[in-house]
Amino acid sequence: MEVHRFEKVWIVAALVLVLLFIGTITYGAVDAGVVMVDDSGGQTNTTDPVDGENFREPGVYRTGEDEYDVYVLAQRFSYQPGTGQPIRIPAGSTVTFHVASKDVLHGFELAGTNVNTMAIPGQVATLTAEFDEPDQYGIICNEYCGEGHHEMAGEVIVVPQSEFSANTTANGTNTTANGTNTMTGDTATTTGGT
Repeated sequence: MEVHRFEKVWIVAALVLVLLFIGTITYGAVDAGVVMVDDSGGQTNTTDPVDGENFREPGVYRTGEDEYDVYVLAQRFSYQPGTGQPIRIPAGSTVTFHVASKDVLHGFELAGTNVNTMAIPGQVATLTAEFDEPDQYGIICNEYCGEGHHEMAGEVIVVPQSEFSANTTANGTNTTANGTNTMTGDTATTTGGT
């Protein structure tokens, strides 16, 4: 039996495609740093994530020199902070996002960056990113979460260091570099200067 030369070409092309697919999957799973949400961020109360030790009041907290933790609570159909008022962080900083869901599965993606995770009820997803230059990023829910899903959006604004002032949590508590409370207020502001 003789195999026609065009059949040989198609067999070789199909094998090359299969190897490319396997290589792409291996690269995405091993080298690109793509990981599933796990319990490394800790677990929370599924109905009130703030009521626990692994998740703080939503807001921006300075944790060190040019280092910040941002606690974001996703709920139908908004992010707190992020939707009502943007999350403000200074340029040249390293930011760790702690994202939790209050009700159903949500997505948390900063458009134009590699910040992308799922917000799973009962779990805290953590991811770290560096923001070198002033810019604006949209927050997108990329997991269908109900009939208002298309309206679930927010914003992160990276401002120059000179425009960034004291950090304030969602309930108006001002924080210092080590995260201790220094002042409590009644207003509901989100983060840094205006």
